[in-house]
Amino acid sequence: MAARSSWKGFLRLSLVSIPVKAFTATSSAGNEIALNQLHAECHSRIKYQKTCPIHGEITQDQIVMGYEYAKGQYVVIDTAEIDKLRTEGDKAIGIETFVKPDEVDPLYYTDKTYYLTPDGPAGQKSYGLLHQAMVEQELNAVAQVVMHGKEQLVLLRPLGKLISMTTLYYQPQVKAPSGFEDELTQSEYSAEEMKLVNLLVSATAEKAFDHAAYRDEYTAKLTQLIESKVEGKELVAAPSDEPQQVINLMEALKASVAKMQGGSPAKTVSQTAANAKKAAPKKMAASAKERKPAKTSKKKTGTG
Repeated sequence: MAARSSWKGFLRLSLVSIPVKAFTATSSAGNEIALNQLHAECHSRIKYQKTCPIHGEITQDQIVMGYEYAKGQYVVIDTAEIDKLRTEGDKAIGIETFVKPDEVDPLYYTDKTYYLTPDGPAGQKSYGLLHQAMVEQELNAVAQVVMHGKEQLVLLRPLGKLISMTTLYYQPQVKAPSGFEDELTQSEYSAEEMKLVNLLVSATAEKAFDHAAYRDEYTAKLTQLIESKVEGKELVAAPSDEPQQVINLMEALKASVAKMQGGSPAKTVSQTAANAKKAAPKKMAASAKERKPAKTSKKKTGTG
């Protein structure tokens, strides 16, 4: 594999330790365009120089890390000294518990996800057993690990043949949605509005999700703009269709449903109402049938 692992350690479940490597799951190659800050007058690139107030500009290899324990007084901390503080437990992804996939809200996911793979032949079997158990029982795992100089809360998930690891925010780091509910006002919804929005949601939900079909259109347009400017061309924006103005919510819903179903708003709503009426007698008949008492057979009895 050409990729370089970003972390090595152990995946630990009770007394079982599996040597693993972590590879970054995301890639920004070719997806981002970096714009530089320039001086507006001469277009020279703005530089951020690291300087010492005594010795002036310095290079990266002249910089060390330190902690200010008193005003203007620092103690220098070497990264090698920090590594010596790591215990065997710090070098392990310690599984704390297993959870159902929906128990950890995606709200707590950060943007850092890794693929874990066995580090060497010794961990292959144990890794495979743990992965298979998580698949069969449909479970994810919550664990803790020290990465990048701090303790991280992580979620382990089986993805394909691998186990992925996503770092999580701790609960105090995420604002609860209830803290923003005062931005809402109480609204009344009519039965027709609710019916139309449900119809719109259902029609939209019929589309199958294909992740590969989605593209970063903004970056493509920015690339086109840059290429045109480099070639000395002026980019002319194509005229855009003016959106149809809607008077109220009901008209917007009707127009949206009609667009999804390929008809006019009036025709679509009429057809929806007709379908509802057509289904109503069948429903009523079924209800009446359920309410109708069952016939009881009368058995003649005689005296002997």
